[in-house]
Amino acid sequence: REFDAAFPYQETPDQLAALAAIKEDMCNHRPMDRLLCGDVGFGKTELALRAAFKAVDSGYQVALLVPTTILAAQHLNTFRHRMAEFPIQIESLSRFSTRKEQAQTLERMAGGEVDIAIGTHRLAQKDVQFANLGLVVIDEEQRFGVEIKERLKAVRQTVDVMTLTATPIPRTLHLSLLGARDISNLETPPEDRLAVETRVVRFDPDLIRRAIDRELNRGGQIFFVHNRVHDIESVADRLREIAPDATLTVGHGQMPEGKLEQVMVDFIDGKFDILVATTIVESGLDIPNANTIFIDDADRYGLADLHQLRGRVGRAGKRAYCYLLIDQRKHLSPTSSRRLRAIEEFSEMGAGFQIAMRDLEIRGAGNILGTQQSGHISAVGYELYCQLLEQAVLRLRRQPPRKICEVDIDLPGEALLPESYVPDMKSKIDLYRRLVRIATPDDLADIREEMIDRFGPLPPVASRLLDLAALRIAAALWGIGGVRMENRALVLHYQDRNRIEQLKSQAALPVRIVDASNAYVPLPATDDDGDAILEAVKSLLQAEALPL
Repeated sequence: REFDAAFPYQETPDQLAALAAIKEDMCNHRPMDRLLCGDVGFGKTELALRAAFKAVDSGYQVALLVPTTILAAQHLNTFRHRMAEFPIQIESLSRFSTRKEQAQTLERMAGGEVDIAIGTHRLAQKDVQFANLGLVVIDEEQRFGVEIKERLKAVRQTVDVMTLTATPIPRTLHLSLLGARDISNLETPPEDRLAVETRVVRFDPDLIRRAIDRELNRGGQIFFVHNRVHDIESVADRLREIAPDATLTVGHGQMPEGKLEQVMVDFIDGKFDILVATTIVESGLDIPNANTIFIDDADRYGLADLHQLRGRVGRAGKRAYCYLLIDQRKHLSPTSSRRLRAIEEFSEMGAGFQIAMRDLEIRGAGNILGTQQSGHISAVGYELYCQLLEQAVLRLRRQPPRKICEVDIDLPGEALLPESYVPDMKSKIDLYRRLVRIATPDDLADIREEMIDRFGPLPPVASRLLDLAALRIAAALWGIGGVRMENRALVLHYQDRNRIEQLKSQAALPVRIVDASNAYVPLPATDDDGDAILEAVKSLLQAEALPL
């Protein structure tokens, strides 16, 4: 409690809920495998700190795996600062450490003297031994391959694993959505945080100069990301011509570590206006004064990379700008166009999860039980793919398949959720999807109650939509696959002769069986409007003795 109380900010409801779930997971006998999804600045690191503190306090060691040396150094400072008042030994393993320092750290880790080890890929190598590893935290999960993560988990079969990411890779997100992994989503943005204005543009020197001038005039700094080391200096020279008044420096991963570190420190201290860098700036760097970013050849990047790079700006309550630059002569592939449209569309706060879902649909989920990354979800759509997978798993377990009421009801009259009742398109699509999938009257009653609670009393067209859903459930119980109107009569397309005979004996209206799959129900001549026809079908199908 003392450590939690030292947090200088007010926790969001999402953070508190995720923290409770993490602590409950860590107390269970089953190893934790939780995905923590949240945009930059939404509080993932604080939750990792608290989980690590709990593990160390319980006598275990913690491994924090990060993708870059710069981020490792930043996390080392954060952890040491946050845990300064407690007797916790925190060490780092990265290429910023000498071989002698690495050997000493490895020896102390194996002896149990190091409580928290923060490192890059070096931490996942075979010579790394822990005395009592209890928790593995993987930051920026999308930057690591499956093999490294599986090797870390194999260190101890009982190890707790917590994965932090703004945009989970399709395979990880798919496992979480299936329930094979737990997921916590941080959706509450920090106070005063504004969405980053995102634009996809062709490379235009005039536009770049205006954007640089605007940022410099308000005292800010600029990132220019160019992810090819061999010509990064020529790109820097071109930028010097475009904006001669701006001071500029270059940073990339092939620099000697001392020089790269000095470049970053100088930029953070405000000695340069523009940092021309590779994607080493992508992971976790926090420079609040930098609020404009250019991403050169943006069509070469994945969705997660673009979202992470965009997250480097807009961290200080100022309006930030992200320009995705495309070569003037380049023709984009359909997949690249879809990625760029998605990143431009999902620019609001907390959009990482939606971007990951779009990435899942574009790329597929990959092999759940292996290391293959490709898939064919886009051919059928993610939701149908999950339904097919769920039915296959139930068959393998010799469990009854999940009921889905596949009944086609075609009756006159409007049945929909009007915009005046449910204005949000996402909520409307979600409700339609759930109505299609309901299989019991209790499910329908829950949705009806929820709609009234969220949106108010049902308008007639929405009430009719729910009535049709109730008819689908009843028709499925009678073994009827379709109901339609034809010449003042209802046509029932049935599958089971015994059930239609039972319905015939109980129904208030006459049911005439005409062949092996169809039955006719003549309607009274007075029933000529949609509501009267709906009531007639209700009284027909909702007979007292519904078959089980």
